[in-house]
Amino acid sequence: MRTALVLAGVYNLLWGGAMVVWPHWLWDAVGAERPNYPELWQCIGMIVGVYGVGYLIASRDPLRHWPIVLVGLLGKVFGPIGFVNAVWSGTFPLAFGWTILTNDLVWWVPFAMILWRAFVAYGTQGSPARTAEEFASAREAMNATRIDGGEGAGRTLLELTNEKPRLVLFLRHTGCTFCREAAADLAAARGAIEGRGVRAVVVMMSADPKAEAFLGQYGLGDVSRVSDPSGRVYRAFGLKRGSLWQLFGPFVMWRGLVAGVLHGHGVGGLEGDGFQMPGTFLVDKGEIVRASPAKTAADRADLEGMSCALG
Repeated sequence: MRTALVLAGVYNLLWGGAMVVWPHWLWDAVGAERPNYPELWQCIGMIVGVYGVGYLIASRDPLRHWPIVLVGLLGKVFGPIGFVNAVWSGTFPLAFGWTILTNDLVWWVPFAMILWRAFVAYGTQGSPARTAEEFASAREAMNATRIDGGEGAGRTLLELTNEKPRLVLFLRHTGCTFCREAAADLAAARGAIEGRGVRAVVVMMSADPKAEAFLGQYGLGDVSRVSDPSGRVYRAFGLKRGSLWQLFGPFVMWRGLVAGVLHGHGVGGLEGDGFQMPGTFLVDKGEIVRASPAKTAADRADLEGMSCALG
């Protein structure tokens, strides 16, 4: 995996650099008319070169940096689709296909294999040793899970649910755009939720003090929180790993644009298992009263509605 990414990085840097320095070279080589604006072709060369830097960074830890590989593979899939359309419409000569072969097609298999290996490595199926605790029921997991910070720090999650109903939000990690959106939603709905006698508990793969600082940005620093980098509590509540469609489908991409850019939630670095799905649960006295596991990573839970489930 590392060798493939190093080769891809070096290739991209060389190809991109050549296009920046000699923007007309490829067009002349295939006998095509030179573009009117070579600066645009130089810009494409710059983008390709930047991808090369990303691949070299990813080569240091391919499994951890699988999002870079995914973005690269998407570009190497969409590029040939655009090429076929351009040839069909008569815009590009067929001789440009040699570029598609070396820029895109030869990387499909190694990049896909890296992504599959990452998917397996971060899943329970890839764990060589799984303890009985990882397969515990939700109630057993709550009894074994201690609150890391905020209200009830040091006590078990089960103890907190015995005192009063808890809205348990599984938010993945601090870098997730949708988790940032969910934190903002919780901050906005907190008054109404607590007015019904329900308190929130946030479960994340991010560890303290990063999780504490993250929640503090939304005025949630005093909310009970649990750091679960291994995903044990997620699995006990039945939250599984998402498919590529659930994590990167068209709806998710659109929602990511809206939440991350238009609404300003942004995006951060990956922490934990990037394939882990979120969810929201209303728990009372150790029993799950209402469950809302996310169908896609972009799902937005009705927090106020769930807090009304107790009547």
